[in-house]
Amino acid sequence: MRLFPACLVVLFVFAAGQGSAQETGLISLETTDDAKGWEAVGRLDLGNNGFCTATLIAPQLVLTAAHCLFNKDTGARTPVQDFQFLPGLRNGRAEAYRHVSVAAAHPDYVYAGVGKLDRVGFDVALLRLDQPIRSTSVTPMEIGPRPDVNSSVGVVSYAQDRAEAPSLQQTCTVLDEANAISVLSCSVDFGSSGAPVFDISGQNPKIVSIISAKADLGEEPVALAVSVTEVLPTLLSEIESQLGGESRVEGVTVLSGGHGGTAKFVTVP
Repeated sequence: MRLFPACLVVLFVFAAGQGSAQETGLISLETTDDAKGWEAVGRLDLGNNGFCTATLIAPQLVLTAAHCLFNKDTGARTPVQDFQFLPGLRNGRAEAYRHVSVAAAHPDYVYAGVGKLDRVGFDVALLRLDQPIRSTSVTPMEIGPRPDVNSSVGVVSYAQDRAEAPSLQQTCTVLDEANAISVLSCSVDFGSSGAPVFDISGQNPKIVSIISAKADLGEEPVALAVSVTEVLPTLLSEIESQLGGESRVEGVTVLSGGHGGTAKFVTVP
């Protein structure tokens, strides 16, 4: 398998199973009606270093991929003041405009880990916005346990050829998994890093993983996604540590349960 997170090429092999769900194509969420319910997904601008996709999970917390915090040319951390989160961005207008005050990558993530699973398996970051988003049109997304192999999921993402409006792929398939990494049949491209992967089987969609990389499995394009449930408590601790204990993260509740009986999942009230 060839992986392409940002500008990397990594060799990795999964024995992927066959998905059974009927795949759907990308739908551009360009109108207010189309985008309704997905406004928490936004474009995360990285200064002069392109963009990723990110999602509001609490009024002041945004979830994305850890490699989005690094300059792809130099490998250095991008200054936090260079980030801007644009939830619900469509054709030049967003539901809100926020900068970032604190950015935490998972402590086990290694940006220079080319060819290693540590480049993918912990590729999750949490951002604290400079001001909370409290808008009736932007509802933070809930987080649930990672899906089983052969289950159906959906993805909302921005990408290099669709940077001005998000696209929804309502149905794609979890082909396989290893540790916290899932192989998906979902359609992603550069800029989709950090995009939320949703379980849409219930009344409300829940984030079950985030996109880390696009890849080739044989001759078929696939996506690699990282489970959120296992790493989110650590990321919350990292944010609170950077705040110096003076302010606790609000709006997130960590509950027991999840995949395999040992994972944790989070809901946002």
